[in-house]
Amino acid sequence: MLTIADSLDEALAAITDGCMLAVGRETSGVPMAATRALIRRGLKGVHLVALPTSTLQADLLIGAGCVDTLETSAVSLGEFGPAPRFTAAILAGSIKMKDATCPALYAGFQASEKGVPFMPLRGVLGSDVLKHRPEWKVIDNPFGNDDPILLLPAIRPDVALFHAPMADRDGNVWIGRERELMTLSHASEKTVVTVEILYDGNLLNDRALAAGTLPGFYVDAIAVEPKGCWPLPLPGHYAWDSEHLKEYVRLAATADGFKSYLDQYVFDRQAA
Repeated sequence: MLTIADSLDEALAAITDGCMLAVGRETSGVPMAATRALIRRGLKGVHLVALPTSTLQADLLIGAGCVDTLETSAVSLGEFGPAPRFTAAILAGSIKMKDATCPALYAGFQASEKGVPFMPLRGVLGSDVLKHRPEWKVIDNPFGNDDPILLLPAIRPDVALFHAPMADRDGNVWIGRERELMTLSHASEKTVVTVEILYDGNLLNDRALAAGTLPGFYVDAIAVEPKGCWPLPLPGHYAWDSEHLKEYVRLAATADGFKSYLDQYVFDRQAA
């Protein structure tokens, strides 16, 4: 049953310790306000799947001790440099890393989306990634001769979490061009969304908006959280907060500096 939550914490109730949590890339609507709320709650043991990459969100969750397993193709702060707490965790061996490629992750989600147990893929064949993913199986194409094909198991997260520009009271969420959020939601058992505003009306009844709308029957909880991506961007609405990200890189370079960052920007609930 859909919940239009009275608070962010209420909307995030489905995200529990030890769950598989799916999130999107840095320009797809990263729910940073929700991420900070999960850290304040003390979330633990999460299997985080970032489709297909992540930046500050994964770095924060890893640094705060929320992540047990990370499955993605990259974590980086892009032009701001390496992701410091991700790098420290990999070097220390404090999280389990499940290396993937962008196409492999999409294939796993698409398998779940279609309700099938696996999806075939060719592009990873011959790479070293296969040495670290024993659950990925190479078989001979049953319709060809001496034609190997890789089978990737479906990725079925417990919860998908993302931020979007708007939703209506029927649970329909406008995602615009960010179509991978549709796949993210289709593949997951539950979907939790934070939005900038609530739309007055039904998004699916608006011809200009319907094609970019995720239907409400895929959505379990919605919370209104203006500037919910800050300091990351929400395309078409606001850009990166470059100065803040520079400060994060400086502070998060050390464990003590990262703790100082959390104290200032997460636990004190400092606004943008």
